[in-house]
Amino acid sequence: MNEELLMSLASEAVKTIIYIAGPLLLAAMVVGILVSILQAVTQINESTLTFIPKMVAVLVVLTVMAPWMLEVLQHYTVDVFGSVGNVIH
Repeated sequence: MNEELLMSLASEAVKTIIYIAGPLLLAAMVVGILVSILQAVTQINESTLTFIPKMVAVLVVLTVMAPWMLEVLQHYTVDVFGSVGNVIH
């Protein structure tokens, strides 16, 4: 197995993970910051207050972005299976 091919596959795997997880993590972070600012302004110190808005935001982003995420995963899977012949060689 060629080291360059292995590094290329690993690099593409990391990029795919970042592309798929990025929007979900970004939505959770933005909602968390907004709720924290709201808590600081109103002086409400309830730690469970951020959980439900974050969960709703992640579910909304997942619903909206699911077709794109599946397309990215499909493209990566086709690339990996296409390079199986080079790995086995």
